[in-house]
Amino acid sequence: MGIKSRLKIMSFLQYFIWGSWLVTLGSYMMNTLHFNGSSVGMVYSTKGLAAVLMPSLVGIIADKWMSANRVYTLCHFLCAGALFYSATVNDPNLMFWVMLVNAMAFMPTIALSNTISYSCLEKAGLDTVVNFPPIRVFGTLGFIVAMWAISLMRLELSNIQLYIASGASLLLALYSLTLPAIPTAGKKRNQGWVSSLGLDAFVLFKKPRMAVFFLFAMLLGAVLQITNTFGSPFLHDFALNPEFKDSFVVQYPSILLSVSQMAEVLFILAIPFFLKRFGIKTVMLLSMVAWTLRFGLFAYGDPSASGFVLLMLSMIVYGCAFDFFNISGSVFVEQEVSSDIRASAQGLFMTMVNGVGAYVGAILSGRVVDYFSVDGIKDWHTIWLVFAAYALILAVIFHFTFQYQHRPEKLAKASVAQ
Repeated sequence: MGIKSRLKIMSFLQYFIWGSWLVTLGSYMMNTLHFNGSSVGMVYSTKGLAAVLMPSLVGIIADKWMSANRVYTLCHFLCAGALFYSATVNDPNLMFWVMLVNAMAFMPTIALSNTISYSCLEKAGLDTVVNFPPIRVFGTLGFIVAMWAISLMRLELSNIQLYIASGASLLLALYSLTLPAIPTAGKKRNQGWVSSLGLDAFVLFKKPRMAVFFLFAMLLGAVLQITNTFGSPFLHDFALNPEFKDSFVVQYPSILLSVSQMAEVLFILAIPFFLKRFGIKTVMLLSMVAWTLRFGLFAYGDPSASGFVLLMLSMIVYGCAFDFFNISGSVFVEQEVSSDIRASAQGLFMTMVNGVGAYVGAILSGRVVDYFSVDGIKDWHTIWLVFAAYALILAVIFHFTFQYQHRPEKLAKASVAQ
């Protein structure tokens, strides 16, 4: 089997695990375990807490001391155990700690999967800008397959979703043992303590452009956490309206939400074109505008004929919103850093997006939901408009603060060099 096919299988399983519970766990906790918005936000904040330190620290280990794919294997073994136990938990405080353990093991694997892919492609003499997005598409497909499986089996409000995620983690841990070893950078003589600890990637903050980029990556990470946490509960709440309780939106919300991941497939494939033609600044701005539309369409959508169109449009623009800052950002970081700090830099990017940003997004969005709730009834219209306004403000500020001159020839030379 060719290396691209092997990486596609890795990507598929990587995101199948996440798709099994990430979108639906909030509904399970709210509707089955009866957690409130703040408790759900706290559980989801574990992803952010873990990602503040773990991706960078694990990236350091992968850069300096241990093969990236071996670290990747160990992390997924730990995930399998934590997810299996989480299915038995019904206390919000205990759920927080168990999911924190899972997050501490899982979050580094996102950056590690990127590092493994980039390294294997480069070793095979393949252009990462061209070949990585199609490989990452299989991660999106894995996420979609997981969501459809959970929804069609009516497991959205069941703990079985966690058992499925645990089994997939164990399978990926075993499969990753077959991947090629990624060599470490090794230690150099006369290096400072910063290099010894693998903190080289943090010097990127000395560059104003990279500092601004990482700051907005963090702020957009908060936006992503909002839709992951409360998208499914929002659709489930239409069941409170007798007119909508038997609608497709209420019966199969995960299938509707999976359209977002289907849209990702198309936008991922468009990334090489947009990056080479317009550059990272325009691509990031398009992402922020798309986030504004995502939440704005949610605010006015419902299961009625006309409202369903708005919900569907919201799912479609999500593909642009997510890919044009997450995947493009990863490729941008890859092009901007040297090979000896590649894993650390990717870990830093994941820390800003899925760490600090995700934590802030989970905590504050949970409080916003509770603030606009009366007697357990949530004012989703206002909630989504608040989130839409946040995304729009980010776009305006980013336009005036991120200084970047796009040079297509630079990216082309980098591709040829690889």
